Amino acid sequence: MHVTDHLAKARGPLYSFEIVPPPRGRSIKDIIDVVEKLQPLEPPWIDVTSHSSSAHYREKHDGSIERKTFRKRPGTLGICGIIQNRFRIDTVAHILCLGFSREETEDALIEMNFLGIHNALALRGDAPNYQKPTRKDRTENQYACDLVQQISDMKGGKFLEDLEGSQPLDYCVGIAGYPEKHFEAASLKVDIQNLKKKVDAGAQYIVTQMFYDNDKYFRYVEACRAAGITVPIIPGLKILRSAGQLKTLPKAFHIDLPDALVDEVHENPTHAAEIGKRWTLKQCEELLNKGVPALHYYVLNDSDHVVDVVKKLKK
Repeated sequence: MHVTDHLAKARGPLYSFEIVPPPRGRSIKDIIDVVEKLQPLEPPWIDVTSHSSSAHYREKHDGSIERKTFRKRPGTLGICGIIQNRFRIDTVAHILCLGFSREETEDALIEMNFLGIHNALALRGDAPNYQKPTRKDRTENQYACDLVQQISDMKGGKFLEDLEGSQPLDYCVGIAGYPEKHFEAASLKVDIQNLKKKVDAGAQYIVTQMFYDNDKYFRYVEACRAAGITVPIIPGLKILRSAGQLKTLPKAFHIDLPDALVDEVHENPTHAAEIGKRWTLKQCEELLNKGVPALHYYVLNDSDHVVDVVKKLKK
């Protein structure tokens, strides 16, 4: 099912998750172990991130966020296929502009269709630290709006070259939103104008960057609606795990942390994980009471804290 189908048919709150492929050389068992923990929570879909030849963020055992450079994390489409076929959970494959040509993107989307993966999150991605030269006969999507348009064209049966017997491909396209604005945008207003362009190009839902102040999400939704954006806007959440993340989360993801949360963790740094879970649980309860369509959790490399929070919400 499409993400939008899940949202339309839901009879209660939905809880979705985002996981990261294991580093090169690691086993798929790492992912299977995480999904086995998430499966009892009945997620309607699970996002699987994608990485170009660039840096990525990894959550270490002590809760700190580390930025490391890899040529490319493998297996996004393969992992999506395993999750769907083994666990019967729909997946959302992240598709990037930077680091990939439009021809590579088309190939990936065709492969997704063969695997039965019909949800894609269109992202510009981080600028690669290592980037292979683009062949002269290939082109690139510069912005996420361009990528959304390419996927929309394929949904209409339009490919980069005429393919004999080609048929329209069936995709639901999501995009990212930033309640505190994208760090490269001149202003939140400009950021929302760019978001509207992606929706006009065919994006069907928005999932937000993590935030720790619900008021910022509510104001963001109001501003999006005022700009004519009517698609679902799903809040993204990340549980703070350690005192060290007071520094690493803002640096890695360009977000602000509320004074109340920072002060409480500073006063009790050894209890940061419990404080983080309580804070997120309170956020979730308020968001659900306001009628959000779903809650999306950034799991990264740790699922135990997320499982604890969602189990309490589902009681």
